[in-house]
Amino acid sequence: MRIGVGSGNPVKRRAVERAVADGPTVEAVPVPSGVSEQPRGHEETVAGAENRASAVLAEGGYDLGVGIEGGVAEFDGVDGLFLVMWAVVDDGSRTGHGAGPSLRLPEPVATRLDDGDELGPVMDDVLDTTGIARRGGAAGALTDGRVDRAAALSTAVAGAFGPFVSELYGRR
Repeated sequence: MRIGVGSGNPVKRRAVERAVADGPTVEAVPVPSGVSEQPRGHEETVAGAENRASAVLAEGGYDLGVGIEGGVAEFDGVDGLFLVMWAVVDDGSRTGHGAGPSLRLPEPVATRLDDGDELGPVMDDVLDTTGIARRGGAAGALTDGRVDRAAALSTAVAGAFGPFVSELYGRR
């Protein structure tokens, strides 16, 4: 089985490898998300993951396309802006969706995002580093390493695999 991950980011590929364990071949397939660089809200973040999964299948040669998208969103009844993660697994006839942990962003970071900045560069600036998105990610920084980006994203991917691995969804 060949699984294509709709991104060139090695963290996203590792997240899928963690979710599927040994067996399938997992390959990075850089494709566009079709959404803004900094998705806002669950709807846009999910759309980015769906677009990536679909674009992988359109490349051809893959049994499953996986799309992973990080964004920022608010939740009804809770103050603040949150980092959110969504994953989609698509085989051309079935689609599974899963979400990773949601982490409240510190107010100074949220303010900069509200002003139009993107999370990765803001976190790089705040942490005085470069390439945080290709390493532990904002999730790692916000939890002092207790949850790194690959682990957080693999939770979303594992959830999106539900319809493909559990008979509770009707068919496998």
